[in-house]
Amino acid sequence: MLLRRKLRMTLALTVTLAAALLGATGGSVSTAHAEEKPPRERQLLFYNHAYGVVDRETADAVEHSGYLRKFADFEVRTTTGSDGYTWTGRYLKGRETYLEIFGVGDVPDTPLGGAGLAVSTERDGDLATVLERLRDQGITDPVQFQQTRDFGDGVPVPWFDAVFTTDQYDAFGTWAMEYRPEYFADPRGKTEPASYPGDVGRERYLPDVYRDRLMRDVASVRLAVTPRDLDNTVPLLRAGGFVVRPTAGGGVVADRGGTTIRLDAVPRDRVGLRQFTFVLNKAVHKRHVERLGHSTLTVGPGPRAVWNFEERGRS
Repeated sequence: MLLRRKLRMTLALTVTLAAALLGATGGSVSTAHAEEKPPRERQLLFYNHAYGVVDRETADAVEHSGYLRKFADFEVRTTTGSDGYTWTGRYLKGRETYLEIFGVGDVPDTPLGGAGLAVSTERDGDLATVLERLRDQGITDPVQFQQTRDFGDGVPVPWFDAVFTTDQYDAFGTWAMEYRPEYFADPRGKTEPASYPGDVGRERYLPDVYRDRLMRDVASVRLAVTPRDLDNTVPLLRAGGFVVRPTAGGGVVADRGGTTIRLDAVPRDRVGLRQFTFVLNKAVHKRHVERLGHSTLTVGPGPRAVWNFEERGRS
């Protein structure tokens, strides 16, 4: 989801998607991310979705691919959020997780390579505990925000509450989110009934169309981000219960949230999507390769698929 316009208009902040802003945050941490032990606390946050802005050729290839409509619950949708801010995305949805592909021009003021990551709660009230854990790490003034959705009648419906570690981003923003009960109560959201008291989970939010497609869920995501954006992301992952491990080159891998998240630290001109991997509903016996602009989706053999994106400016 895109939250940046609301924050700019009401809080003078810029969060998700690419925004080449100056300044630094006092709540960031060093990119020398130390190995850590699994947290004792209950896992609060889980991978929800990731997005990236790709070149027009790739975005158009994704949008018009007949294969993707068989591979996943695929949708091209224009959404109106807070204060009338709209965006057009290409969505591949699974059982609990999904991804969004944007082309240059689909999001105002967002350049090539902009990306974002959402991690969400499964139980009502867990976002408050995430805030407490952030403050325990020294993030004393996290940014809080509520996103709304307009279904076309001009009346915004509360969609989810969000928490960010900072208002300063280069090209990549990460937020924690908790779906609102008002959204689940609105039949236009086409969500499912609660499975347990306080259920605000991802499986309830997403439809069950995935059952008739190959893609079941996002198994891992890899993005290239600037060191500062990486520093701003790590405290939120830790607050959610992820185990964050360093990688060569100053990046990190985060586990324990259902989907493995890898963030590579790169210069500003090299940021962007790198890879999604998927678990499938069934094993595929024959390997299928789908070329989509400057990206390649390889499905099978077996119950896995990999979608690789070329680095911007390189083949």
